[in-house]
Amino acid sequence: MDNKKMDIESVLIQVGLRIAKRGEGALFVVGDVEYKTLVNQTVPPFNIIDNPKLLESLALIDGAVIIDKNGFLKAYGVMIKSKKVFKNYGTRHSAALSAAIGDNLVVIISEEDRKVKILKDGKMVMQLDALQKNVEKAVPRIVRVLEIIGAGTVGTIGTSVLAPTLGIALLPGVLVFGSAYYLIKLLNKRFGKD
Repeated sequence: MDNKKMDIESVLIQVGLRIAKRGEGALFVVGDVEYKTLVNQTVPPFNIIDNPKLLESLALIDGAVIIDKNGFLKAYGVMIKSKKVFKNYGTRHSAALSAAIGDNLVVIISEEDRKVKILKDGKMVMQLDALQKNVEKAVPRIVRVLEIIGAGTVGTIGTSVLAPTLGIALLPGVLVFGSAYYLIKLLNKRFGKD
């Protein structure tokens, strides 16, 4: 497993949980995406692993935060061109769905429901409840599950309806979405039936 990638995921999840607990929203995109800057980029690029507090501050500026695959901030306060609509959700969710292309990792924090959603390959793969007691302690396990999922191995639950009954809770406050085959394989691995 790629340690740098796991460190980036860990920082984004931890920062996302802090933002969600306060009832605020944000959008992180790791990878390449088409965007337009909304604010002057006065903060120079920095490694998000080394400075999660600055990342958290910049995430609260209206717009998305773009991070490269090495964990360096590329831009903040940007508008992502939405090419897809995330039905029953707002513009931030549509931008997140549009950015979740190729091997991009997208982390969206919703101020309404205080959830952190993780998207890969155009699909929501995980949802974290920031209000779940001790969810922060599960972040290392959450990152390992994300690595197991990997882009391309998860089926879709559809973008029009996102019901918790279609996901499976492997950790308290964490729902993992995917195809029935993937879920069965993961459960078999987890409970030693493989």
